[in-house]
Amino acid sequence: MIPPDSERRPRVAIIGGGFAGLSAAKALAGKPFDVTVIDRHNYHLFQPLLYQVATAGLSPADIASPIRAILRYQDNVRVVLADVSGIDTRSKEILAEGRRIPYDTLIVATGAQHAYFGHEQWAAFAPGLKTIDDATYLRRRILLAFERAEAETDPVERQRLLNFVVIGGGPTGVEMAGAIAELANRALKADFRSIDSRDARIVLVEAADRLLTPFDPSLSQAAKESLERLGVEVRLGASVTDCNSDGVWIGKDFIPSRTIMWAAGVMASPAGAWLKAQTDRAGRVKVNADLTVPGHPDIFVIGDTADVAGPDGRPLPGVAPVAKQEGIYVARLLISRQKGREIDPFRYRDLGSLATIGRSSAVVQFGKLKLHGFFAWVLWCVAHIYFLIGFRNRLIVALNWAWNYVTFQRGSRLITGVTGARIDDVKKSDGPPLLSKAG
Repeated sequence: MIPPDSERRPRVAIIGGGFAGLSAAKALAGKPFDVTVIDRHNYHLFQPLLYQVATAGLSPADIASPIRAILRYQDNVRVVLADVSGIDTRSKEILAEGRRIPYDTLIVATGAQHAYFGHEQWAAFAPGLKTIDDATYLRRRILLAFERAEAETDPVERQRLLNFVVIGGGPTGVEMAGAIAELANRALKADFRSIDSRDARIVLVEAADRLLTPFDPSLSQAAKESLERLGVEVRLGASVTDCNSDGVWIGKDFIPSRTIMWAAGVMASPAGAWLKAQTDRAGRVKVNADLTVPGHPDIFVIGDTADVAGPDGRPLPGVAPVAKQEGIYVARLLISRQKGREIDPFRYRDLGSLATIGRSSAVVQFGKLKLHGFFAWVLWCVAHIYFLIGFRNRLIVALNWAWNYVTFQRGSRLITGVTGARIDDVKKSDGPPLLSKAG
């Protein structure tokens, strides 16, 4: 029997089980709300370590946890596995695979997807890194490149196979380039007989005049030098003008390559279109100071989907600490509103920025404190293990990293997803999985 509205608890629907949505759901544990978490995947993914799955450092299960398991002890929370296709703000219902899920308060935390800046055709040749499927696909492409080079008799084609191009010099691009260099120079160096994996050429392309533009210029320079010590060729102030299955054009310069990775930009999920809300150029929904959508005090947009101004007036970056703080803030605001109180507008507390550049090297920025090198790398490791969900994942990742550090080996060098096909039959222009949609 459905209770009358006067007796029913407020229904809070959260679209997205990422950092933002999950933080909001956990903060509402035991509170007088009926919470529904909707996601197109049944797991929460620790995206900052996806590049390690793509470069055979970790397995997918090491950085993902089932959402139902995470929320199993929250009696006021239910989880719905569904792909959201729209929001009916008039009837206050979410459209998801033929179902209509009602809400009183809606929290949209649907994340971001790859952005190719009007060149969507490049997606077939330069896949990005947002999901587990993306990571395992890239791992397959990278490892297959070495396997095919081992069997290749044409020296020109062999070198094309051993050329890896990473487009984008943000944290993901820097970490990917460094990890591929370490894979080629250390983990694989004794595995082949016809090729020397250390002959691999890794090129990192960045349109700006320095890497890691949100960081202090001194740390950008330190990152560049660390990558170059690993053998990565860093090209700054260089824009990609075209790419296909044969390689990449940087202006009029052509780099032959069979393996291209995209880390140059993201755009928000379609939430802005669902809500018919104002968005910025990246598709992020412009929100009020309390993270509500203008004209909709019952709808919050948080995480990578929201355009939230920081103290300097620029949008806050799409990183985990921002998403987690926004999720917790919205939960606190809902609890306060139910008690007839309001709280101050959202204010982000900057916990610093980190990026790793291979073994024993990272850059860290905490306000005025700037570090690079081994100690920064230790801080990077500790921070990422801390933010992982679940003791099991923390333990396994810590043990994996310790093993990799001591032995120079990577234990997840498995090529999957080529069932029934020989290496020689894999298409050179093998396309990526479907473009990642926010979920």
